[in-house]
Amino acid sequence: MKHNVKAGLSAAAILAAGLGFGLVDTTAAQAAEQSPWMIRGRALIVLPEEDLTGSNSAALNGADVQIDDSVVPELDITYFFTKNIAAELILGTTPHDVKAKRTALGDLDLGKTWLLPPTLTLQYHFAPEAKIRPYVGVGVNYTIFYGQDGEKAPVSKVEYDNGFGWALQAGVDIPLDDHWALNVDVKQIFLSTTATVNGAIKADVDINPLLVGFGVGYRF
Repeated sequence: MKHNVKAGLSAAAILAAGLGFGLVDTTAAQAAEQSPWMIRGRALIVLPEEDLTGSNSAALNGADVQIDDSVVPELDITYFFTKNIAAELILGTTPHDVKAKRTALGDLDLGKTWLLPPTLTLQYHFAPEAKIRPYVGVGVNYTIFYGQDGEKAPVSKVEYDNGFGWALQAGVDIPLDDHWALNVDVKQIFLSTTATVNGAIKADVDINPLLVGFGVGYRF
């Protein structure tokens, strides 16, 4: 599935910035200083922006890769250095079915793989004491591929290279009280890998998932 990722993410970032600069804090100052720690749990929709960018095999000439969408739970841990600046570690894992789509030779079922993509972002929170608290972030990602199985003949084995990527983020917290908040979060992960099929055929694949999360947060 192809999505207009750049436009969507840019709009989210602009909306977050606009909300941040346009909001006026109408809440009273809290009596006690909050803890710098916050955790969030989200339902995460993972929308890969897959593309086969190159291969060493004529069998994949003109092919395209298809990676299915997924919905998984996600946990993140945030530490606030100041009221406005925080770092967030995002933890979760997601399964995906993979196919190589070929017009002339038929599709290749590359089975299922799991992705473990821990991501660390540095965030700016525009209105940390307002009724609506938007933020944006940028960071680094390291994706681990594991649990490959389910390949079908003529494919007997598929391996994926682990690797670094980078991430953009925009989101908003809506506090319910001094501790609990609702959260909406959008992240674009820029991720590429090399897939090795049957130990010989190599294909360079951009995955670039768009992550859309809905959940709750707790500030200690």
